[in-house]
Amino acid sequence: MQNFLEHAKSASRIIATLDPKTKIDVLMHMADALEAHSERIITENQKDLDEAKKNNLSSALVDRLLLNPKRITEMANAIREIAALKEPVGRILEGWVVSSGLRIEKVSIPIGVIAIIYESRPNVTSDTAALCFKSGNACVLKGGKEAFYSNAIIASLLQEVLEKFNLPTEIISLLPDYSREGVAKLIKMDKYVDLIIPRGGEALIRYVSENATVPVVKHDKGVCHTFVDKEANLDQAIEIVLNAKCQRPSACNSLETLLVHEAIAEDFLPRMKEALDRTGAVIKGCEKSEKLLHVKRASDEDYHTEHLSNALNIKIVESVDEAIAHIAQFGSSHSEAILSENYTTAERFLNEVDAACVYINASTRFTDGGEFGFGAEVGISTNKLHARGPMGINDLTTYKFKVYGKGQIRA
Repeated sequence: MQNFLEHAKSASRIIATLDPKTKIDVLMHMADALEAHSERIITENQKDLDEAKKNNLSSALVDRLLLNPKRITEMANAIREIAALKEPVGRILEGWVVSSGLRIEKVSIPIGVIAIIYESRPNVTSDTAALCFKSGNACVLKGGKEAFYSNAIIASLLQEVLEKFNLPTEIISLLPDYSREGVAKLIKMDKYVDLIIPRGGEALIRYVSENATVPVVKHDKGVCHTFVDKEANLDQAIEIVLNAKCQRPSACNSLETLLVHEAIAEDFLPRMKEALDRTGAVIKGCEKSEKLLHVKRASDEDYHTEHLSNALNIKIVESVDEAIAHIAQFGSSHSEAILSENYTTAERFLNEVDAACVYINASTRFTDGGEFGFGAEVGISTNKLHARGPMGINDLTTYKFKVYGKGQIRA
């Protein structure tokens, strides 16, 4: 492990000083390589899918795992979009002159070696590798064993491009030890690793957060809520809720609990359930909605759960206060929404709800870097320090102070 990370650290010093044009050229060749070797990727991905069936993985995880020509093209295009983004390294964030005559510049620089621990989605391998490369960082990637073959072929293709440009392959590397013991070693290697980004299940996030000596930016589960206020446009609300829950239920920004003001519940919820029933949604509800809709009772555990499937909890609340309180108790600080035509109520929700992204009259499914204009993202941070929400290339930099003098000495 130490030898492997020493090589990554050495590689990080090379990528940190790479000029912007070369980085763009390398990324464009990486995108082309994925498309050119689409059949190889699909062949390796099928091995993972076969193993997933043997191990009875859920449909949500299989959907995250699946690669096809369309998804591979999307992966390649994501790299091209990253290549086209403004250069994140060397930005002068602030500049000033102090009384001594020193000229000070606060300038963005790469973080160094970033380790990313993730599950299921093999597109994360190419997305995060490209983001780290564009921002001048070396990356150590630890995907889930369920995507072993897919991750290996994608990383191999990206490394082949690095070799063509006479760059060390350790700029993008897969952790060779997939075991829990390997992760346990990695997260304590603060001499070589500058940042850990865990993406995945609740148990993984907790384990890394509690045991790492390397700084951690958490990308926690998405227990997302939408509150339909008494002054909402109900026709619009039905469309937004359907999109938030059903457009891609396995996404971390999909809706898990629908909160509905009691003043409109009898009118709105039967219509909402009828629309959800057409999608095959599995619905559970609070005591009031159980009686109104004849659904099973939702437990506290249901309200805490990120289902990653077409399952939805419903709770009828007396006020915006109760909606905010419910989110405070069960939310994961990811993405929350209010549907209301009352500006005062909506602004209060925006101001009081503690989450990385808070919406008025829109689906929570927009919480990702592509939709925010950041390009692809390394994940959705639920941290409050360093980065929060969709984490793009600028969030993969830190800064240093450059101080220019003309012979000054301290009095």
